[in-house]
Amino acid sequence: MEKNAKILVVDDDSGIGEMLKTLLEFYDYEVFVTEKPQKTQELILQYNIDLVLLDMLISGVNGTDVCADLRQNPETNKTPVLMMSALHNAGPKCKEAGANDFIAKPFEMEDLIEKINQILGQ
Repeated sequence: MEKNAKILVVDDDSGIGEMLKTLLEFYDYEVFVTEKPQKTQELILQYNIDLVLLDMLISGVNGTDVCADLRQNPETNKTPVLMMSALHNAGPKCKEAGANDFIAKPFEMEDLIEKINQILGQ
């Protein structure tokens, strides 16, 4: 496992963002949280992010659009994206947008850590 990998959590629910930050920090990740999906690219570059944990539905913005934009930018197109959603059948849409993987909400923390480790190990 890559210790101190930097993870950016993009979720408009600050409670979920802060909970994920606390839990991921317990696993020795450095975690940044934003409720502003339009800041995703800027934050990836600013903090040299290793992985983006991106919610699919973020206040008026579709996370799949954010993911697709990351894939089109040469500066961010290699940054791994793990998308999450409680929507039924969201996984295929997220992968079509370029997400490396998908996790359905609600999820077990062990499952999330396993997926993060798999992606960072790729």
